[in-house]
Amino acid sequence: MINNDVLRRLRYIFDLSDQRMIAVFAGAGWDATRGEISDWLKKDNDPAFQECADIELAAFLNGLINDKRGKREGPQAKPEARLSNNLIIMKLKIALNMKADDVLEIMRLANFSLSKHELSAFFRKTDHKHYRQCQDQVLRYFLQGLQIHHRQTSQD
Repeated sequence: MINNDVLRRLRYIFDLSDQRMIAVFAGAGWDATRGEISDWLKKDNDPAFQECADIELAAFLNGLINDKRGKREGPQAKPEARLSNNLIIMKLKIALNMKADDVLEIMRLANFSLSKHELSAFFRKTDHKHYRQCQDQVLRYFLQGLQIHHRQTSQD
């Protein structure tokens, strides 16, 4: 999935202002400007659109973990240079302090069913024999479920 789409969706799901997004990036030790964030959030056909690199989205996700769960003791996690859908779901799961059942429930909100075994395959090491790559469609359903859960909860 395109990093810019993930960033746009997360901004909407958590109702993050530009200042709040800057603070989330800063929480991971990443210096993002309002202009950069604005360009990353623009639609693909906008002339000012800038592609959000893996390392930038990873920094945002690390900052989201720090924001939602608090900074951990010791050295902070370095943003990954290469990001996969598996890692995006893993980081969101950590940030939101979710268990496997919580993730499956979020998926069900988006009318997508997955078994616990299929889900656990996404969180295995890449060289594990049961590892499975998370497809864009699965990540979209997860983000859609998060949106349904968080936006309905915040509007109630």
